[in-house]
Order: sequence, then structure tokens, then C-alpha cells
Amino acid sequence: MEKALSVGDVAVYPVHGVAEVIAVEDRVVAGHPLSVYILKVRATGSTIMVPTVKADAVGLRAPISEDEVAEVYGILRSRDGGHSAQPWNRRQREYNEKIKSGSIFEIAEVYRELRLLGQSKELSFSERRMADTATSLLVAEVAIARDVSEAEILHEIDEIFALAA
Repeated sequence: MEKALSVGDVAVYPVHGVAEVIAVEDRVVAGHPLSVYILKVRATGSTIMVPTVKADAVGLRAPISEDEVAEVYGILRSRDGGHSAQPWNRRQREYNEKIKSGSIFEIAEVYRELRLLGQSKELSFSERRMADTATSLLVAEVAIARDVSEAEILHEIDEIFALAA
């Protein structure tokens, strides 16, 4: 991250999603002093400790801006992609990599592809689980960026796909 985080700041941690900095502490790890961010993940309530010097390396980043929400919605409206012809195990690997990247734009691509696939066939258990992960990560971050409820974001996203159906 370009700037240091402070208590109360919100950040996005790859795979876990939106988290709040609840403390910045100095710890001793293996006999060496280490400054760490203590993060509380909003979706699960779990606590994560991230060394401040490793924040960039693990992908900790600021949430997207409200301006970038338009780009996310553009990805959702786009009908490019179409990996549904690939076997699920190949798509699953690709989708997992996109989700692990922590990029909201890649997560939006995963969500879009699974949502469109779900309109043409019933998703398997694994596909539904991945779609749920992408949904929660996407909705939470866009809600933070727009400063509205997650329910409102879900409604907006549903409208995007209702118009395309």
C-alpha cells in the first residue's frame, strides 16, 4: 500500500475481502521486532495479522474508488469471455487464480462468467460455491466504494443481468 494504514481504515485482503484495521502493533517474532496490522474481516469476523512490511506483497490494498465502480459494472455488462466450453477443472483453476489475485476487476469477470453460465444451465456445487465467493467479495467492496448497503449493490447487479436476459 502506498501509505501506512491506521486503526479504523478499511482495506481489501485477497480471498478474504473487506477488512478493517483494528490495531497496529509491534510484536516480537522469532526474536525480531515486527510491526503488524491486525485486520478484522467484515464478512467472517476472523482476525488476520499482516506484517506492515509485507502488506504489498500479500496484496493488501485500498478499496476501489467510486469512479472505478463504473469499470466493474462495465465488466459485468460485457458479454466477452465465454469460457463455459472449457472443462470445469480448467475454468476452476483460472477462476481461483483470478480470485486469489485480489483484483476486483478479475473477480467481476469470474462473477459475470458464472452468472451467465447459471442462466443457461444449473451450476454444480463447486461452481455455486465459487459464485458465492465471487459475489461476497464483489458486493462488499462495491458497497464500501459507493457507501451504500450490500443489498442495494446486489439489486443493482441483478438489474444488470435482468436487462441482459
